[in-house]
Amino acid sequence: MSDNHQEEAHTGPIKTPKQLMWASLAAFVIPVFIIIGLVAYVTSESKPAGSGQPERYALGGLSTKDQERGVAERLRKVGEVEIRDADRPLRAGEEVYKAQCVACHASGAAGAPKFGDAGAWGARIAKGYDALLTSALKGKGAMGAQGGGEFDDIEIGRSVVYLTNAAGGKFPIPDRPAAAASAAK
Repeated sequence: MSDNHQEEAHTGPIKTPKQLMWASLAAFVIPVFIIIGLVAYVTSESKPAGSGQPERYALGGLSTKDQERGVAERLRKVGEVEIRDADRPLRAGEEVYKAQCVACHASGAAGAPKFGDAGAWGARIAKGYDALLTSALKGKGAMGAQGGGEFDDIEIGRSVVYLTNAAGGKFPIPDRPAAAASAAK
């Protein structure tokens, strides 16, 4: 090597040891604050129903009964099985209509055909009872599915018959297959 060797000047954004120290500190501190912020954001989201608030448990703000109820709600099973009496008397179509259907079909909300409006029901009645029952059980347009709720499918069918017959339909009132067979004997 020669004696004329010159050191090359540093050409980066960090020029002094003090700047290097601050850059190193910032490279550690900024990601830590970002992680803390993300954790706070994720844990602050609304909780599912019945989840309770852990902070209140720690402070003793809830009674023991409320704490036990909160734990029971968080541990409950997702699905429930409801056992019904299969031989209970079927509800009349008018009763099912008043409990389930009147909210929309009395006022015509969301395009529902009004009770007794022969013009609105005419084309629907022409499709037949089975098509109307399928629409009621599975839902159609803005109407949600009615099957699997508080009423049996036959009771929903009775409500369909009640609605359509009030608008000029001539559908027979459905009954349980076993009851129809025993009545025929």
